[in-house]
Amino acid sequence: MRTDLIRRTALTVAGVAATAGGIAGPALAAQATPAERAASVQAERRPAGERQLDVRYEAQPNFYYCGPAAARNALSVQGKNIDVDTMAKEMGTTEDGTNSINDITPVLNKETGRKAYHSTEIPADKVDGERVEKLRADIVRAVDDGRAVVANIAGTATDTDGVSHSFEGGHYISVVGYDDGGKTVTIADSANPDQASYRIDVDALAHWIASRGYAS
Repeated sequence: MRTDLIRRTALTVAGVAATAGGIAGPALAAQATPAERAASVQAERRPAGERQLDVRYEAQPNFYYCGPAAARNALSVQGKNIDVDTMAKEMGTTEDGTNSINDITPVLNKETGRKAYHSTEIPADKVDGERVEKLRADIVRAVDDGRAVVANIAGTATDTDGVSHSFEGGHYISVVGYDDGGKTVTIADSANPDQASYRIDVDALAHWIASRGYAS
């Protein structure tokens, strides 16, 4: 879906500048070979309910490529480096964005080489404890499997540092890790390389996804 148009100019400039290489963040790795990334993923699998995957981050190059960019960042944890233009074509992305998570899930499965990803929708205004728990469990299961989750979100959410992230027109993000058994999750966000990585409570993420869905 379309990223907030107010940020269009900043995204175009910052996004192009960021695509030259990886950006270091709490869960974002610099450039590395697939073997090195795989080893790092294993090294980052800590006990006590904490897992973080290494992302070869790239910002989206324009205001409407958040879907392809989120998928590219998600797949980078598996050592894959896929051109976002190719992904955009496969997802049917236009200047109106990528229609839904159901357009992203098949591409993730194609590039993963197996039917590991499934789409899950969260109905609007129906974010209850059961749905939050399913989201938490799905994220933990995917990350433990070495896969990042892609989520379609809309509206405003506040991260654990108190910073608000607003995408009233809709946006796609990657979920690349978790803490405290999945009660807190790590986001890789292609919209702004200055906020490439942040953490958010899984309950807040579920409300952010509400009316849309995620691929896990």
